Amino acid sequence: MADLPPPATTAVVTMELERGVVGDLATLPQLRDAAAERGTLASCGRLVAGARVAGVPVVHCLAEWRPDRTGTPLNTPLVRALARHPDQILAGSPATELVAELGPTDGDLRSVRRHGLTPFHGTDLDPLLRSLGVSVVVACGVSLNVGVTGLCLGAADRGYRVVVPTDAVVGVPVTYGDEVLTHTLSGVATLCTTADVLGAWGVA
Repeated sequence: MADLPPPATTAVVTMELERGVVGDLATLPQLRDAAAERGTLASCGRLVAGARVAGVPVVHCLAEWRPDRTGTPLNTPLVRALARHPDQILAGSPATELVAELGPTDGDLRSVRRHGLTPFHGTDLDPLLRSLGVSVVVACGVSLNVGVTGLCLGAADRGYRVVVPTDAVVGVPVTYGDEVLTHTLSGVATLCTTADVLGAWGVA
């Protein structure tokens, strides 16, 4: 097992763990079901709970849209398909709330975007992490198909070390997500488990 960094310069960054993405209001049931099959939300909950105990910042990357879609370019097949749902992750709606498995999130940080597919480009995520003195990003959430992979690549491109607890991420289908971990993210990030990370923080 690779040596994992201590908590002092680390942040947990979650990707789109919203009720309208993987929760009870999900518009992509196959992703919601994959997360249930993997136990992804429970692992993410353990990870962020341990981070709070260890004093590690937790930043939730959220997507939200206006009802008229202003500021949300419909330039990809994925976004166009999602935009057919009139209630898709509307700003201020229950769909943009974080899933219950993450526990109390009032003390956590948020980075919100209305555009694109990944959380770093054109958002406050990078300056937020740098203001906290973060050099290591522990990535979790959904999905390995696009968002989590984009999070990891964006973090690596900006000089962060990336750690991915493999039980706290998922793709569709689940077996494809495993292939992404093996053949793509293994070259970008340290792959481990939630238990490994919590053990490195002394909160296992």
